[in-house]
Amino acid sequence: MTILPKIEREGEKWAYFKLSAIRPGTGRQTGSRPVYLELAMLVLPTSKRPLTTPPEQEEGAFVSDVKTERVMVVPTALFHRLGLFQGFCGEVDRYLDELLSPEHTSYRPRAEVEQDPSFKQLIPYVIFRHTDGDGRKTVFQYTRGTGQGESRLHSKRSVGIGGHISSIDAEANGDGSPYDEGMRRELDEEVAVETPYTAKCVGLINDDQTEVGTVHLGVVYVFDVDEPAVKPRETEIIESGFRPIDEVLADLDGFETWSQICLKALFG
Repeated sequence: MTILPKIEREGEKWAYFKLSAIRPGTGRQTGSRPVYLELAMLVLPTSKRPLTTPPEQEEGAFVSDVKTERVMVVPTALFHRLGLFQGFCGEVDRYLDELLSPEHTSYRPRAEVEQDPSFKQLIPYVIFRHTDGDGRKTVFQYTRGTGQGESRLHSKRSVGIGGHISSIDAEANGDGSPYDEGMRRELDEEVAVETPYTAKCVGLINDDQTEVGTVHLGVVYVFDVDEPAVKPRETEIIESGFRPIDEVLADLDGFETWSQICLKALFG
């Protein structure tokens, strides 16, 4: 078990853990890939059906259930009650604990909530920053491929790594925090961080001026890395690398709205 660097938020300190497993037949570690995904690959029948199927279960019903992703949401009305804002807000303590309270979170089919502005999907949004010996700051940036889940962001450039918190994160983490588990899983799936780092939650993003923004709420983290050693794991993260912040700020038009909002608020 590896202890990841702590994330500090308003005086709190969180510790994240990731597990390593031995890939069968190789004696080699799988690294930080979620162990439950490895196990699922081993036990899921090739027909994608249960080993024992109840007689009353219709053909194909299990396949349909597997393909239904259920994501964490909070009522938009709750967000409005806590304080509606447009753009970036650095008052993390005002929002996050209440938004993540189990009494307010639920898991709903992603296909439904992507079109339902009465709910906000919570999205961790991690920005990797490096400062060299001369004090020059760079950020990890990339282009979203056309195979990523959110079609409305295809081919956009971005500085944020993260994604939806899923019901599988609640199942995988037992009595722990599904949000923390989901954030860890998304990072492990999307990038390999091959350097020590420190991390901090710095704010939230809300953008009700775009279609995709009306149904999402971003939680922004800055990870300060010792070395610019962050590499994509997903093939849909393309044209990636660290780039000087001043160059990124001069080329904002090609970036997705959330990245533009963060870059202006944090570095502009």
